[in-house]
Amino acid sequence: MSLSGKAPDYIRSIHPYQPGKPISELAREMGLDASRIVKLASNENPLGMSQAARDAMMAACGQVGRYPDGNGFELKAALSSRLGVGPERIALGNGSNDVLDMAARAFLDRESEAVYSEYAFAVYPLATQTVGATGVSVPARAFGHDLDAMAGAIGPRTRVVFIANPNNPTGTFLPGSQLLAFLARVPSDVLVVLDEAYTEYLDDSQRYDSMAWLERFPNLLVSRTFSKAYGLAGLRVGYGVGSAAVIDLLNRVRQPFNVSGVGLAAATAALADEEFLARSATLNRRGMEQLVAGVDRLGLTWIPSAGNFLTVRVGDAAAVNRRLLERGVIVRPIGGYGLPEWLRISIGLPEENAAFLDALAAVVA
Repeated sequence: MSLSGKAPDYIRSIHPYQPGKPISELAREMGLDASRIVKLASNENPLGMSQAARDAMMAACGQVGRYPDGNGFELKAALSSRLGVGPERIALGNGSNDVLDMAARAFLDRESEAVYSEYAFAVYPLATQTVGATGVSVPARAFGHDLDAMAGAIGPRTRVVFIANPNNPTGTFLPGSQLLAFLARVPSDVLVVLDEAYTEYLDDSQRYDSMAWLERFPNLLVSRTFSKAYGLAGLRVGYGVGSAAVIDLLNRVRQPFNVSGVGLAAATAALADEEFLARSATLNRRGMEQLVAGVDRLGLTWIPSAGNFLTVRVGDAAAVNRRLLERGVIVRPIGGYGLPEWLRISIGLPEENAAFLDALAAVVA
């Protein structure tokens, strides 16, 4: 048997996560001018990072010859003040993906199960499979989480339940009252990971205080990221908030120095820049209105979204995606999620949204 053949079967059967196509790659493939390519594939903030975060990052570059603060003291202190929780209840991650992976490694093994929804974030089954656990995918309701069915899927082997709110890639949203009722039904020895990567984009009427639930539910872990609304996707900074006991276990499996010094500095500054965050949310809301109006004019079906992206039914999505790429527009086909007729489009700048709509109109006409 070959060396690779001796790797565990659950590792060899993993299908690696496929990120959105980079602009440079499309430019090479199609012979296009990179400056004219529009990328709306990875749910990035089209404004980039705030100037405050950029300044903090550049100042921190002078110290890259030294290891970062492995405990992330300053960022944890800022998060602690903002969220109203003690720093011992915060674990930092190399993006929130890292937090999700830490949760799987801390609580799952080959004898256990993780429950998640159909059409939910691809990292949930990947993190589950990486440790040899069994994934239980619960059929979606209206492209989102069916919490009653998920509660019913919890069995004696269940150790983790993953919930994304808003959900990626469909954008569906669960009201806080429904989440709270679900948490009350989950056994206390099952960890509920509430993935709130897009929470900063919620309207005021949709907001709920998941931090306030932590005292009542010590089996709750909330994960968030600086990659989306804060515009730090390339710096990879996320965090998880939970009970001190849960965070202690995450820190036991966390890689040393998993967040860079420049990432820590930029995230700390970004957290304090409330004006930039508000501007990002306003731009997203207006961009969502622009995209919805445009796809309505084309007579296409879309899924109401609470995130910074819109998922649209276009028929043969793989073919439509290829024709969009030829026109220098990168979006995200989601056939890998079991949605072969749908594309996920990130909200961009007004001119980027317009370029996508023009290209889409030419492709589906």
